[in-house]
Amino acid sequence: MLRPILIATAVAGTLDILSAFVFAGMAGMGAVQVLQFVASGPLGDSALASSSYAVAGVLVHFLIMACMVAAYMIAAPRIPFLLKQPLICGIVYGLLLWFVMYWIVRPMRWANLPHPTNPKSIANQLFSHIILVGIPIALIAARYFRPAKQPSAA
Repeated sequence: MLRPILIATAVAGTLDILSAFVFAGMAGMGAVQVLQFVASGPLGDSALASSSYAVAGVLVHFLIMACMVAAYMIAAPRIPFLLKQPLICGIVYGLLLWFVMYWIVRPMRWANLPHPTNPKSIANQLFSHIILVGIPIALIAARYFRPAKQPSAA
């Protein structure tokens, strides 16, 4: 169980943070600022004042991703459909993660941060959560937990 969690966390976590850097860069924000914002979630607004919190931002990001991955990896062997249809389930899981992050987690931490309304921003967020997070997690789970095919008898 640990191996697929580590692999999916590394893959989805790296893809997700790189997309955050690209989309934030398009809006004029640097990678260090992105990581400071991530760190400010659990560590408070003081993380925004010092670039040294960028390292904490990386750790926080990958810890959150590990939780997202672990939840799927625990469920996948128990729910056969998750392994039989990884593409569909990855899309749905990505949508679920986007909803949880943008409509529950972020508003709980940053009450003044508005819900997403800009179609371009929502498209970027959904791209990241579905294509770069949900689908890779589901595909890696299917790869590790799908029963091996038995050789056919001749």
